[in-house]
Amino acid sequence: MLPSDNEEMISANAEAWTYEKAFSRNRGLISEAEQAQLRKSRVAIVGLGGVGGIDLIALARLGIGRFTIADFDIFETHNINRQYGAMVSTNKQPKADVMARIVRDINPEADVRIFREGVTADNADDFLADADILVDGVDAFEIDVRRMLFRKARQQGIFALGAGPVGFSTVWVIFGPRSLPFDKYFDLTDAMDPVQKFVAYVVGMAPASLQRPYMDLAFLSIRNQTGPSAGLACHLASGVVTAEVLKILLRRGRVRTAPVYQQFDAYRGLFVSRRMIGGNRNPLQLVKRRWLVRYLRRQLAASAPGTDQNLDSVHGDSLRGEK
Repeated sequence: MLPSDNEEMISANAEAWTYEKAFSRNRGLISEAEQAQLRKSRVAIVGLGGVGGIDLIALARLGIGRFTIADFDIFETHNINRQYGAMVSTNKQPKADVMARIVRDINPEADVRIFREGVTADNADDFLADADILVDGVDAFEIDVRRMLFRKARQQGIFALGAGPVGFSTVWVIFGPRSLPFDKYFDLTDAMDPVQKFVAYVVGMAPASLQRPYMDLAFLSIRNQTGPSAGLACHLASGVVTAEVLKILLRRGRVRTAPVYQQFDAYRGLFVSRRMIGGNRNPLQLVKRRWLVRYLRRQLAASAPGTDQNLDSVHGDSLRGEK
């Protein structure tokens, strides 16, 4: 909880706060009727780390009035380079509680439902209840529950999307109720092992690989579930997510859904938006996937000779945000 003096200060300031005044500078970009629509919309965000937390704040500052958020993790010192809620003052505090507090400090009227235990198969329906859209802020290494959530979003007829930080760029794929399904686009099946699933996901998110010339894959560790990640890329990702959510909720502008993928690399000044025929089973994608699977298996063998390489022991069964 916040110290009582801070709570009193926020309470006093909130007395002069109005929704209309707080979001008045949106006018000229968003009409009064559209702002009212955003005010009553509910966005479900799973994972509140490097991307999900910044997504949440960007959407709150847009004027979204209702959120359902989930993350069972706590903030730690190594999160500080990229995660919105990670500060010395919040170290070891639950991410969900910290981020809900910040949202309510931006918008005292905000309706924020909190899933402190994360999202599992048992509570996924409750998590998505009344949601108008699903935003994915989950760690890239967590695949199966992400698959389940995108499948449920499709069944409920809502859009689901997430933009990931890759190097100094962001990549994104949008899934709509009538687009190519998540599993089909990424070519994911239950029979695949965790290495194959991870590779299918990351290669499918960034087929253009604009970041490859400057990214050192030696710092990607599938065993430790860590990789290179820059704060600026997380902010790029949140800008993309917020723009796409705005278009979807207000039904304005073109929304390009799977099998279209998009990547913007700020470092190289490059942008691609392409339709990937055949999804992740495109022949070139299959070549890249086979190479990366072999690379990661060699890495695993070198880091822990003689151990089981399927990584089942290091993957949990509930969603968390980026670590």
